[in-house]
Amino acid sequence: MGSMFKMPKADNSAAMAQIQMQREETAAAKKQAEAEKRDLQEQMAAKRTAQRRGGQRALLSAARLTPETGLDETLGT
Repeated sequence: MGSMFKMPKADNSAAMAQIQMQREETAAAKKQAEAEKRDLQEQMAAKRTAQRRGGQRALLSAARLTPETGLDETLGT
């Protein structure tokens, strides 16, 4: 007779689905924050590199003997 008065188990599938959705949102927010942090670090590294070089040309031609002097000829002549 004890089994006749047992209470049915509560359906908690909606709560579990909500918890899973919150976990996914938290993971997505964490991933986005890490990406933003990485982008900021890359920008700061690029800025430091630019300041260190102090205006030197990054692309100097190896075809010229003295690439720092620039072109000797003017265009269109």
